[in-house]
Amino acid sequence: MTHRLKKLGIKTVMVTGLVGGFIISPLTANAAEDGIDTTVVNEKWGKPTFVYGGGLSDTEVEETEELIGIENPENVVSVNVTGDELVKYLGAGSGNTSSLISSVLVEKEDDGHGVVVDIKTPENITQITQEQYANAAITAGVADATIEVASIRPATGESALTGIYKAFDVNGEDLDQDRMEVAQDELETTNDIAQENADNGEFDPSKLDQAIIEIKQSLAELKEQQGELATKEDIERIINEALANNNLENVVTQEQIDRLMSLFENYQQTAAIDSEAVKEQLNNLSEVVQSKFGDFIDSAESSGLFDKIGNFFKQVWEAITGLFN
Repeated sequence: MTHRLKKLGIKTVMVTGLVGGFIISPLTANAAEDGIDTTVVNEKWGKPTFVYGGGLSDTEVEETEELIGIENPENVVSVNVTGDELVKYLGAGSGNTSSLISSVLVEKEDDGHGVVVDIKTPENITQITQEQYANAAITAGVADATIEVASIRPATGESALTGIYKAFDVNGEDLDQDRMEVAQDELETTNDIAQENADNGEFDPSKLDQAIIEIKQSLAELKEQQGELATKEDIERIINEALANNNLENVVTQEQIDRLMSLFENYQQTAAIDSEAVKEQLNNLSEVVQSKFGDFIDSAESSGLFDKIGNFFKQVWEAITGLFN
């Protein structure tokens, strides 16, 4: 278990003991990813690709390079993304380049790395989460990549998804158009549901991300077992099961479920449903998402576990000092 956590970049703090009937398990904390190193050129995969919003001025591009952590611009391939390309890749948008300001730095990684997204300016990417980006990118066909996202001022972040696709395009990796368009629908649908539930104390966005992963996995398993696509009834059942697995059955509304049904009816019509690469990337993403669940903290606070832990160490300290009295 510890080896798996280290592989995911998660540090473990070992606290072992029995307190008031509770076994204190290892606590985990997210460690900062090393990120993309632009001080050297990776001779195996080549230079990372920096795709910046076409609405940025030259000065703003330089500012974005600093925000995203590009130390040596000579060691990256830099291209802009336009409104026409947003329409091309996503099948949506106005084609207005001036509104595109969010940017990405993308580096290809070894097999098994998974899709890892790091939003460098969370205060300016106002809606879309790292896992929403990763989930959508996997749907589109992205595999084993580190993706860093930044914006110099508040933006929804949708041009960053276009930037991810362009980064693969300029490196000779064509992504399927149908999958890119479904990925955009996925990003919009899941983001809308998250925004609509933002004020609901019972809603955990990471659990919605996990439910989306489980729905994709279940649809693929059903197709593999039965040799045919899920019916509308199957899709609704799978969605409800995934929501229940993640304690969202009383949070997500029927109207929102209907939107998810429409999304996944389209999703299973794409090549993603049969892709072994998608299965592997989803497994990796699922482990990362579950590491962010707030269950342990919430249950520990409600049960008084933290107080028990404090009392436990207090008792240990008193026992030690008592030896010298």
